[in-house]
Amino acid sequence: MRYATAVRRLRTIADSCTRALTATGDIPLTAVYVFGPVLEAPGDETETVDVVFALDVPPAELPWGVEPPLGHALVELLGLDKAPVRRVWRPANRPVANHLIRRPLRIWSTAGPDEAALEALAQQRAEHLRLDDPAPHEARAQREIERAEALAHLRHLRDQYHDPLWRHGYRRTGRRPDDHLWHALDGFLELQDAATS
Repeated sequence: MRYATAVRRLRTIADSCTRALTATGDIPLTAVYVFGPVLEAPGDETETVDVVFALDVPPAELPWGVEPPLGHALVELLGLDKAPVRRVWRPANRPVANHLIRRPLRIWSTAGPDEAALEALAQQRAEHLRLDDPAPHEARAQREIERAEALAHLRHLRDQYHDPLWRHGYRRTGRRPDDHLWHALDGFLELQDAATS
């Protein structure tokens, strides 16, 4: 997609988050960030828009790579189910940046769309508004915490995998247990690979 289209998509996401929060009032969404090619190569075309949704949930409930139980409903509410948007989920009380999310830019918070950020994106001048990456020692420590949580989540999935009640709970959310397991494993391996590179 063209850069201008990507920026319009981000504006739509920010506006949709405000409408969703106003309409329901009980969504634990606290902020939305953009990262990736839109920031790294402003003006260039991109296949997708990379977006981080920060949720006010305990970190143990949102290990890296896993879509939270409310994720599917939130994606539908925001009209992103068929949009070319790569969605990443992060706990709000953790740093947003990690091995994949480099110097993100916040485009929405519970106060509404971040107009300065969205305007800077439109003008291809958002560099000065991007968050800094954590110091290397902080990034390593955070990665280790997240890797341990991802491994604990994998073990929990293994222990619950054949429980019919647990499996039935996924059917109500529109997700399959196998998909959740795959994403949890992929997230853990990604953190493992990042730790050794």
